[in-house]
Amino acid sequence: MLQQIYPQPDHPYEYELNKDFQFAAAHYVPSEEAGKCRRMHGHTYYANVTVAGDELDRTGFLVNFAIIKQLIHDRFDHTLLNDDRELFSDTEPDRFPTTEVVARTIYELVQAYLDGTSNRPRCVQVFLRETPTSYCIYRPKRKAGY
Repeated sequence: MLQQIYPQPDHPYEYELNKDFQFAAAHYVPSEEAGKCRRMHGHTYYANVTVAGDELDRTGFLVNFAIIKQLIHDRFDHTLLNDDRELFSDTEPDRFPTTEVVARTIYELVQAYLDGTSNRPRCVQVFLRETPTSYCIYRPKRKAGY
């Protein structure tokens, strides 16, 4: 992947790491208002996940880069996103596999993993490029203590 500059999230943490990866997946947006996107089609998604925290784990990592890629790439690569009924829906608009929802879902999967680690870093941004000219950024709202 070519080096790219991403918008920087504001956060109070000492460490920040970014993991770039890509995955190929098909989807459709099950809404009449989605126009051409209502038909099944595919993308090579380019993602950047930003994780931040103050403490490193016992191996000296904030989080292992490979784990972030495995959480997303292994689940989504060469799939039809709509088939993943645990994450996406054809009846609930907040769970249609739009770029926005996929970015939020990547955050949720990564953060669920991070919540189980001893150093508990935070996923502070997911940048998801769907086409060369279209991307979405998801940043979770800050909670107390963050």
